[in-house]
Amino acid sequence: MEAFRNSNLFQAWLVLLLATVFGTALAGIQAKLGPIIEANKINETMEKIPALVLGEDAAAKLLAQKTALSIHPRTIEVERNKITKFYTVYDVLFKDGSRAGYVTKASGQGYADKIEVLLGLDANTDTLTGLFILDQKETPGLGNRILEKPWRDQFVNKLSSNRLVVVKTKARKQNEIDAISGATISSRSVTEIVNKTIADVRGKLVLPPEKEAKIIETGKENQ
Repeated sequence: MEAFRNSNLFQAWLVLLLATVFGTALAGIQAKLGPIIEANKINETMEKIPALVLGEDAAAKLLAQKTALSIHPRTIEVERNKITKFYTVYDVLFKDGSRAGYVTKASGQGYADKIEVLLGLDANTDTLTGLFILDQKETPGLGNRILEKPWRDQFVNKLSSNRLVVVKTKARKQNEIDAISGATISSRSVTEIVNKTIADVRGKLVLPPEKEAKIIETGKENQ
C-alpha cells in the first residue's frame, strides 16, 4: 500500500482528483457570482454614460440641477467576413428629447485577457466624447494604466473619421495616441477596439426618422 501511495500513478490520480474538485468549486463560484458581476457592470455603465457623452463637468452640472438624461439601450448587429458581432448601444437624450449622443459597449483582446470599454460619440457621430475601461486584467503598474483618466482623455475630441494610431513618441497629429511606457500592447489593444467599434457601428447609429421619433417620445415620457 505504501509503495502504491508513492507511485507516479497514485500521484497522477491525486493531482487529477484535486484539479477536478477545485475546478468544480471554481465553476460553482463563477456561476453564482457571474450574474452579480454583470449586474454591477450594467450599473456602472449607466452611471458613466452622462460623463462619456457630455464630459464630467457638464454631467455634474445636470446632476446638481436634478436634470436626468434619458438612456435607451439597443443592439446593433454587424456582419463582417461572415462573422456576426453584436454591440450594445445606448441612445442618450436630453430632457427636451433632443439627442445628446451615443455610448457603445465593446470588447477585444488585450495583453493578458479581454478588455471591455465604453465609447462615447457625439450626436452627429463625428467626434469621440469619452472612453471608459469597464473591465480589464492587464499587468498591474503597466498595462492597467489604461484605467488612468489622463491616458483615456487622449481619445476625447478625436474625429471618428480618422483611424487612430499609437505612437511611442509624443503624439503630435490629431489621430495619434501616446503609448503607455512599457505597455504598448495594451495601448494598441484599446486603440484597436475603438477603431473597430467605430468602423462597425458608426454608420448604424443614426436611426431612420420614424425610429428616432419613437425614441424621443419614449424619452419625454420617462422624464
